[in-house]
Amino acid sequence: MTDNLLSSYDFELPKALIADRPVPDRHSSKLLVYDEASGEIMHSTFRDIKEFLPQDSTLIFNRSKVFPCRLIGHKTSGGEAEVFILSLLHENNLYLTLIRASGKRKVGDEFVFGPLKVVLQHVKGDGTFLVSFNTTHENLLNQLEIIGKIPIPPYIRKGESDEEDKKTYQTVFAKEMGSVAAPTAGLHFSQELLNNLEKAGHILATVTLHVGAGTFSPVKVENILEHKMHEEFYSIDQDNLRKIEAAKYRVAVGTTTLRTLESYHRNPLSRSTSIFLHPGQSVFSIDALVTNFHLPQSSLLMLVSALIGREKVLELYKIAVEKKYRFFSYGDGMLILRKKKTQEQ
Repeated sequence: MTDNLLSSYDFELPKALIADRPVPDRHSSKLLVYDEASGEIMHSTFRDIKEFLPQDSTLIFNRSKVFPCRLIGHKTSGGEAEVFILSLLHENNLYLTLIRASGKRKVGDEFVFGPLKVVLQHVKGDGTFLVSFNTTHENLLNQLEIIGKIPIPPYIRKGESDEEDKKTYQTVFAKEMGSVAAPTAGLHFSQELLNNLEKAGHILATVTLHVGAGTFSPVKVENILEHKMHEEFYSIDQDNLRKIEAAKYRVAVGTTTLRTLESYHRNPLSRSTSIFLHPGQSVFSIDALVTNFHLPQSSLLMLVSALIGREKVLELYKIAVEKKYRFFSYGDGMLILRKKKTQEQ
Protein backbone atom coordinates (compact mmCIF):
# COMPACT_ATOMS: atom_id res chain seq x y z
CA MET A 1 0.00 0.00 0.00
CA THR A 2 1.43 3.36 -1.10
CA ASP A 3 0.58 5.07 2.20
CA ASN A 4 2.90 2.67 4.02
CA LEU A 5 5.98 3.52 1.93
CA LEU A 6 8.50 6.04 3.25
CA SER A 7 9.23 7.28 -0.27
CA SER A 8 5.57 8.27 -0.62
CA TYR A 9 6.10 11.08 1.91
CA ASP A 10 8.75 12.95 -0.06
CA PHE A 11 8.25 16.38 -1.59
CA GLU A 12 10.33 19.06 -3.27
CA LEU A 13 11.20 22.03 -1.09
CA PRO A 14 13.38 24.96 -2.22
CA LYS A 15 16.02 25.69 0.43
CA ALA A 16 15.00 29.35 0.37
CA LEU A 17 11.70 28.39 2.05
CA ILE A 18 13.38 26.92 5.14
CA ALA A 19 12.90 29.59 7.82
CA ASP A 20 16.16 30.68 9.43
CA ARG A 21 14.52 33.00 11.96
CA PRO A 22 10.91 33.59 12.99
CA VAL A 23 8.92 36.61 11.84
CA PRO A 24 9.28 39.62 14.23
CA ASP A 25 5.70 39.34 15.52
CA ARG A 26 4.76 35.74 16.29
CA HIS A 27 1.13 36.15 15.23
CA SER A 28 2.17 37.60 11.84
CA SER A 29 3.13 34.14 10.56
CA LYS A 30 1.12 33.03 7.54
CA LEU A 31 -1.69 30.53 8.13
CA LEU A 32 -3.00 28.07 5.55
CA VAL A 33 -6.52 26.94 6.50
CA TYR A 34 -8.01 23.71 5.15
CA ASP A 35 -11.67 22.90 5.83
CA GLU A 36 -12.04 19.17 5.24
CA ALA A 37 -15.86 19.26 5.12
CA SER A 38 -16.08 21.85 2.34
CA GLY A 39 -12.70 21.20 0.75
CA GLU A 40 -11.98 24.94 0.91
CA ILE A 41 -8.39 26.17 1.20
CA MET A 42 -7.86 29.68 2.61
CA HIS A 43 -4.84 31.85 3.26
CA SER A 44 -4.56 34.15 6.25
CA THR A 45 -2.30 34.93 9.24
CA PHE A 46 -2.28 33.62 12.78
CA ARG A 47 -3.51 37.01 13.98
CA ASP A 48 -6.90 36.10 12.46
CA ILE A 49 -7.07 32.42 13.40
CA LYS A 50 -10.14 33.06 15.55
CA GLU A 51 -12.12 33.90 12.39
CA PHE A 52 -11.89 30.25 11.33
CA LEU A 53 -12.68 28.58 14.66
CA PRO A 54 -16.19 27.49 15.65
CA GLN A 55 -17.73 29.32 18.60
CA ASP A 56 -16.48 28.24 22.04
CA SER A 57 -13.55 26.22 20.70
CA THR A 58 -11.06 24.84 23.21
CA LEU A 59 -7.44 25.28 22.13
CA ILE A 60 -5.00 22.94 23.84
CA PHE A 61 -1.30 23.81 24.04
CA ASN A 62 1.80 21.95 25.19
CA ARG A 63 3.31 24.12 27.96
CA SER A 64 6.62 22.24 28.13
CA LYS A 65 9.62 24.55 28.23
CA VAL A 66 12.81 24.04 26.24
CA PHE A 67 15.94 24.01 28.38
CA PRO A 68 19.48 24.96 27.22
CA CYS A 69 20.69 21.37 27.03
CA ARG A 70 23.81 21.75 24.85
CA LEU A 71 27.09 22.21 26.67
CA ILE A 72 30.19 23.13 24.64
CA GLY A 73 33.57 22.70 26.32
CA HIS A 74 36.50 20.31 26.40
CA LYS A 75 37.81 17.05 27.81
CA THR A 76 40.12 17.37 30.80
CA SER A 77 42.62 15.39 28.73
CA GLY A 78 42.36 17.95 25.91
CA GLY A 79 40.19 18.33 22.81
CA GLU A 80 36.76 19.85 22.25
CA ALA A 81 33.67 18.17 23.59
CA GLU A 82 29.90 18.58 23.61
CA VAL A 83 27.42 17.06 26.05
CA PHE A 84 23.75 17.10 25.05
CA ILE A 85 21.48 16.47 28.05
CA LEU A 86 18.53 14.40 26.81
CA SER A 87 16.35 14.74 29.90
CA LEU A 88 16.26 16.56 33.22
CA LEU A 89 14.82 13.43 34.81
CA HIS A 90 17.60 11.85 36.83
CA GLU A 91 18.14 8.85 39.05
CA ASN A 92 20.92 8.68 41.63
CA ASN A 93 22.13 12.01 40.19
CA LEU A 94 22.80 10.41 36.80
CA TYR A 95 21.60 12.14 33.63
CA LEU A 96 21.03 10.64 30.19
CA THR A 97 23.14 12.39 27.53
CA LEU A 98 24.73 12.28 24.13
CA ILE A 99 28.45 13.03 24.05
CA ARG A 100 30.47 14.28 21.09
CA ALA A 101 34.24 14.18 21.55
CA SER A 102 37.35 12.83 19.90
CA GLY A 103 38.29 9.24 20.65
CA LYS A 104 36.25 6.44 22.16
CA ARG A 105 34.16 7.40 25.19
CA LYS A 106 34.78 5.33 28.29
CA VAL A 107 33.73 5.31 31.93
CA GLY A 108 35.71 7.87 33.91
CA ASP A 109 36.09 10.37 31.07
CA GLU A 110 35.85 13.92 32.39
CA PHE A 111 34.59 17.03 30.63
CA VAL A 112 34.66 20.69 31.65
CA PHE A 113 32.07 23.33 30.75
CA GLY A 114 32.90 26.50 32.63
CA PRO A 115 32.14 25.76 36.31
CA LEU A 116 30.51 22.43 35.44
CA LYS A 117 32.50 19.23 35.52
CA VAL A 118 30.95 16.12 33.96
CA VAL A 119 32.05 12.54 34.59
CA LEU A 120 30.97 9.69 32.32
CA GLN A 121 29.57 7.01 34.62
CA HIS A 122 27.96 4.48 32.27
CA VAL A 123 28.08 3.63 28.55
CA LYS A 124 24.59 2.37 27.64
CA GLY A 125 25.49 0.86 24.27
CA ASP A 126 22.73 2.59 22.30
CA GLY A 127 24.72 5.75 21.66
CA THR A 128 23.70 7.37 24.95
CA PHE A 129 25.61 7.83 28.21
CA LEU A 130 24.84 8.36 31.88
CA VAL A 131 26.86 11.17 33.44
CA SER A 132 27.15 12.93 36.78
CA PHE A 133 27.67 16.63 37.47
CA ASN A 134 29.74 18.26 40.20
CA THR A 135 26.74 20.16 41.54
CA THR A 136 23.17 19.89 42.73
CA HIS A 137 20.21 19.60 40.36
CA GLU A 138 19.02 23.09 41.27
CA ASN A 139 22.40 24.65 40.59
CA LEU A 140 22.71 22.66 37.36
CA LEU A 141 19.51 24.31 36.12
CA ASN A 142 20.92 27.73 37.01
CA GLN A 143 24.20 27.03 35.23
CA LEU A 144 22.44 25.74 32.12
CA GLU A 145 20.61 29.05 31.84
CA ILE A 146 23.98 30.81 31.86
CA ILE A 147 26.25 28.60 29.76
CA GLY A 148 23.93 26.14 28.01
CA LYS A 149 22.83 26.54 24.39
CA ILE A 150 19.28 26.15 23.11
CA PRO A 151 19.00 23.02 20.92
CA ILE A 152 17.57 24.37 17.67
CA PRO A 153 17.12 21.71 14.96
CA PRO A 154 20.11 20.87 12.74
CA TYR A 155 18.37 22.23 9.61
CA ILE A 156 18.31 25.75 11.13
CA ARG A 157 21.74 27.44 10.91
CA LYS A 158 23.32 23.98 11.24
CA GLY A 159 21.95 23.75 14.78
CA GLU A 160 24.06 26.64 16.08
CA SER A 161 21.83 28.72 18.36
CA ASP A 162 22.47 32.13 19.89
CA GLU A 163 21.01 34.29 22.67
CA GLU A 164 18.11 35.37 20.46
CA ASP A 165 16.96 31.77 20.17
CA LYS A 166 16.50 31.60 23.95
CA LYS A 167 13.54 33.93 23.42
CA THR A 168 12.28 32.96 19.98
CA TYR A 169 12.57 29.15 20.31
CA GLN A 170 10.22 29.18 23.30
CA THR A 171 6.46 29.54 23.51
CA VAL A 172 5.09 32.47 25.51
CA PHE A 173 3.09 30.03 27.67
CA ALA A 174 5.99 27.64 28.42
CA LYS A 175 6.07 26.73 32.12
CA GLU A 176 7.50 23.28 32.88
CA MET A 177 11.13 22.87 31.87
CA GLY A 178 12.10 19.60 30.24
CA SER A 179 12.01 19.64 26.41
CA VAL A 180 14.96 19.45 24.04
CA ALA A 181 12.77 20.72 21.18
CA ALA A 182 10.05 23.34 21.15
CA PRO A 183 6.41 22.46 20.45
CA THR A 184 6.76 24.70 17.42
CA ALA A 185 3.10 25.17 16.45
CA GLY A 186 2.77 27.12 19.69
CA LEU A 187 5.49 29.57 18.65
CA HIS A 188 2.92 31.47 16.54
CA PHE A 189 0.86 32.49 19.56
CA SER A 190 1.75 35.83 21.14
CA GLN A 191 0.26 36.85 24.48
CA GLU A 192 -1.82 39.39 22.57
CA LEU A 193 -3.26 36.62 20.38
CA LEU A 194 -4.00 34.40 23.38
CA ASN A 195 -5.82 37.31 25.05
CA ASN A 196 -7.85 37.95 21.90
CA LEU A 197 -8.84 34.29 21.65
CA GLU A 198 -10.14 34.36 25.21
CA LYS A 199 -11.98 37.64 24.61
CA ALA A 200 -13.66 35.98 21.62
CA GLY A 201 -15.00 33.30 23.94
CA HIS A 202 -12.55 30.52 23.20
CA ILE A 203 -11.15 28.38 26.00
CA LEU A 204 -7.41 27.78 26.50
CA ALA A 205 -6.10 24.59 28.07
CA THR A 206 -2.67 23.02 28.42
CA VAL A 207 -0.98 19.64 28.67
CA THR A 208 2.69 18.89 29.28
CA LEU A 209 4.72 16.55 27.12
CA HIS A 210 8.48 16.95 27.36
CA VAL A 211 9.80 16.57 23.82
CA GLY A 212 12.76 14.20 23.57
CA ALA A 213 15.61 14.05 21.05
CA GLY A 214 13.68 11.33 19.25
CA THR A 215 11.66 14.09 17.63
CA PHE A 216 14.69 14.64 15.35
CA SER A 217 15.02 10.92 14.54
CA PRO A 218 14.29 10.18 10.88
CA VAL A 219 12.16 7.27 9.73
CA LYS A 220 14.74 4.85 8.34
CA VAL A 221 12.58 1.93 7.12
CA GLU A 222 10.82 1.92 3.74
CA ASN A 223 7.81 0.17 5.29
CA ILE A 224 6.72 2.80 7.82
CA LEU A 225 4.76 0.21 9.80
CA GLU A 226 8.15 -1.09 10.99
CA HIS A 227 9.09 2.29 12.48
CA LYS A 228 9.30 2.45 16.27
CA MET A 229 8.59 5.74 18.03
CA HIS A 230 10.56 6.88 21.05
CA GLU A 231 8.83 7.02 24.43
CA GLU A 232 7.86 10.33 26.01
CA PHE A 233 6.05 11.19 29.23
CA TYR A 234 3.13 13.56 29.62
CA SER A 235 0.89 15.00 32.31
CA ILE A 236 -2.52 16.70 32.40
CA ASP A 237 -3.63 18.35 35.62
CA GLN A 238 -7.23 18.08 36.80
CA ASP A 239 -8.22 21.64 35.93
CA ASN A 240 -7.05 21.29 32.34
CA LEU A 241 -8.43 17.78 32.06
CA ARG A 242 -11.89 19.12 32.95
CA LYS A 243 -11.59 21.78 30.23
CA ILE A 244 -10.47 19.22 27.65
CA GLU A 245 -13.18 16.68 28.47
CA ALA A 246 -15.89 19.37 28.44
CA ALA A 247 -14.73 20.83 25.12
CA LYS A 248 -17.36 21.28 22.42
CA TYR A 249 -14.73 21.66 19.71
CA ARG A 250 -11.19 20.53 20.48
CA VAL A 251 -8.21 22.15 18.73
CA ALA A 252 -4.78 20.60 19.29
CA VAL A 253 -2.00 23.13 18.90
CA GLY A 254 0.90 21.05 17.65
CA THR A 255 1.71 17.41 17.06
CA THR A 256 2.95 16.84 20.62
CA THR A 257 -0.40 18.01 21.96
CA LEU A 258 -2.21 15.69 19.54
CA ARG A 259 -0.01 12.76 20.55
CA THR A 260 -0.78 13.51 24.20
CA LEU A 261 -4.54 13.78 23.69
CA GLU A 262 -4.80 10.70 21.50
CA SER A 263 -2.66 8.67 23.91
CA TYR A 264 -4.87 9.72 26.81
CA HIS A 265 -8.00 8.96 24.76
CA ARG A 266 -6.75 5.42 24.09
CA ASN A 267 -5.42 4.73 27.57
CA PRO A 268 -6.35 7.23 30.31
CA LEU A 269 -4.35 5.27 32.91
CA SER A 270 -0.99 5.67 31.19
CA ARG A 271 1.26 8.73 31.32
CA SER A 272 3.78 7.63 28.72
CA THR A 273 3.38 7.50 24.97
CA SER A 274 5.19 6.03 22.01
CA ILE A 275 2.17 6.46 19.74
CA PHE A 276 2.88 6.55 16.00
CA LEU A 277 0.01 8.04 14.03
CA HIS A 278 -0.12 7.43 10.27
CA PRO A 279 -2.71 6.77 7.54
CA GLY A 280 -4.87 3.80 8.44
CA GLN A 281 -5.16 4.89 12.06
CA SER A 282 -8.27 6.76 13.17
CA VAL A 283 -7.85 9.79 15.42
CA PHE A 284 -10.84 10.71 17.59
CA SER A 285 -9.36 12.98 20.27
CA ILE A 286 -9.45 16.25 18.29
CA ASP A 287 -11.61 18.24 15.88
CA ALA A 288 -8.85 20.44 14.49
CA LEU A 289 -5.07 20.71 14.40
CA VAL A 290 -2.71 23.67 14.27
CA THR A 291 0.63 22.52 12.92
CA ASN A 292 3.77 23.70 11.15
CA PHE A 293 5.02 22.40 7.82
CA HIS A 294 7.20 19.37 8.49
CA LEU A 295 10.23 17.69 6.98
CA PRO A 296 9.85 15.29 4.04
CA GLN A 297 9.56 11.62 5.10
CA SER A 298 9.15 12.58 8.77
CA SER A 299 6.88 10.86 11.28
CA LEU A 300 5.21 14.26 11.83
CA LEU A 301 4.20 14.43 8.17
CA MET A 302 2.71 10.94 8.57
CA LEU A 303 0.84 12.06 11.68
CA VAL A 304 -0.84 14.91 9.76
CA SER A 305 -1.62 12.45 6.97
CA ALA A 306 -3.47 10.28 9.48
CA LEU A 307 -6.02 13.11 9.81
CA ILE A 308 -6.80 14.03 6.20
CA GLY A 309 -4.88 11.55 4.04
CA ARG A 310 -1.40 11.59 2.56
CA GLU A 311 -2.43 12.83 -0.89
CA LYS A 312 -4.33 15.80 0.54
CA VAL A 313 -1.41 16.72 2.81
CA LEU A 314 1.05 16.64 -0.10
CA GLU A 315 -1.39 18.72 -2.15
CA LEU A 316 -1.52 21.33 0.62
CA TYR A 317 2.27 21.31 0.91
CA LYS A 318 2.58 21.87 -2.85
CA ILE A 319 0.27 24.87 -2.56
CA ALA A 320 2.29 26.15 0.41
CA VAL A 321 5.47 25.95 -1.68
CA GLU A 322 3.81 27.78 -4.57
CA LYS A 323 2.56 30.48 -2.17
CA LYS A 324 6.04 30.71 -0.62
CA TYR A 325 5.04 29.71 2.91
CA ARG A 326 8.04 29.34 5.22
CA PHE A 327 8.76 25.79 6.38
CA PHE A 328 9.81 23.94 9.53
CA SER A 329 10.27 25.09 13.13
CA TYR A 330 10.52 28.85 12.56
CA GLY A 331 8.19 28.81 9.59
CA ASP A 332 4.49 29.39 8.95
CA GLY A 333 1.67 27.06 9.88
CA MET A 334 -1.58 25.40 8.96
CA LEU A 335 -5.02 24.97 10.54
CA ILE A 336 -6.82 21.76 9.64
CA LEU A 337 -10.55 21.75 10.37
CA ARG A 338 -11.70 18.14 10.29
CA LYS A 339 -14.99 16.61 9.26
CA LYS A 340 -17.08 15.51 12.21
CA LYS A 341 -16.66 11.80 12.96
CA THR A 342 -19.95 10.03 13.54
CA GLN A 343 -18.69 7.00 15.43
CA GLU A 344 -15.52 5.54 16.86
CA GLN A 345 -13.83 2.61 15.20
